[in-house]
Amino acid sequence: MNLDLASVVLMTALVVNVSGVLFILETLLRRDEGAGRIWALGFLAAMLTTLAYTMWAQEPEAWWAIAVGNAAFVAGTGCMWLGCRRFNRRRMDWAAGLVAAAVLAAALSVTLEGPGGGDWAGALWMFVPLVGFAGAGAVECLRGAMRESRTAWVLGAVLGVQSLYYVSRTTAFLTSGPDSPLFQNVFGSIPMSFLTVILTIVAVVVTSVLRASRAPMRGEVRPAPSPSSGDAILGREQFAQDLAALCERASWRSELVGVIAVRVDDLDQISTAFGSEVARSVTETWRTGVRRHAPADALVAEDGPNGLFVGVLVDSAADARRQAGAIYRGLFEDLGKVGGGVIPVVGVGIGLSDAAGYDADALKSLARETARRAAANVETSVLLGDAE
Repeated sequence: MNLDLASVVLMTALVVNVSGVLFILETLLRRDEGAGRIWALGFLAAMLTTLAYTMWAQEPEAWWAIAVGNAAFVAGTGCMWLGCRRFNRRRMDWAAGLVAAAVLAAALSVTLEGPGGGDWAGALWMFVPLVGFAGAGAVECLRGAMRESRTAWVLGAVLGVQSLYYVSRTTAFLTSGPDSPLFQNVFGSIPMSFLTVILTIVAVVVTSVLRASRAPMRGEVRPAPSPSSGDAILGREQFAQDLAALCERASWRSELVGVIAVRVDDLDQISTAFGSEVARSVTETWRTGVRRHAPADALVAEDGPNGLFVGVLVDSAADARRQAGAIYRGLFEDLGKVGGGVIPVVGVGIGLSDAAGYDADALKSLARETARRAAANVETSVLLGDAE
């Protein structure tokens, strides 16, 4: 059976683009979290790759399309690795910088060779990053949170196959050359297109399943409601044990633990001025409001008569601020509906493990002191604590 390159590339583009569009649409509909968004960027890069190579197959003079395709190919595989790192809640800064540098190198290598570079211009600058990023992604699928999902093992197998294929392809390219029968029959553009179709179909199914199973996996850190507490607020001792266990597990994966302290002042003054019934209504609204507006998998616990703690896993300091702000805004609205419009002073303080370490007592102390400063601050009621 004889297949022409243009037809095979067009078929590959069709499969990759349909798969990519479906995944991206699902990402938008789900309002997906970090890993899904990064994987969506990977599929978007894969779509750009196929479009660029299709243009090159139709117009061989369009040498610049090779630069675009090679760079987008590296970006797509790099995003698959970055998505796996985000799924495992690992650091992204240096990894994202490495992917960006590899993408730039892949594009520049073709651009510097120009029109005379031929069909395989800058090939090694694409092959080597693909080996590294696919291999790193396969390893990431077998560690952290992804190790607990057998579905992630399938994604690891897909990335592992890609990495091994490009190890062989690079070896054949260097030893036999791109014009040799071995390279053309096993590692040429047509065999690579068929492999791309298979891996894309498997990858889009696996990443969709992983994204759908993300919420149940996060639920494993949810504490059981205290049997003596109707509002699901833990006692001090239980919270200390649960937070210490959470910190220990998070330290294994370098995840960011946050403790949000919510402090309400002026309860005594409200009781004196407006009566005990109003003060009791404000107190009950404050307690239930914090539980309602805190994340569903958060640990919520007592911190004396005027305070509550919320223990959470967060992606970043900005994410912690967002969650604390949501609690404050929701609590402010709830309090405005009770007690005849009597609203106490509310202070919200945030303590993060990157400032206080994975020590539960240090996290609580930092969040508590920051909440006290927030309650006394007229400019803002949500503050992020810093290590001294």
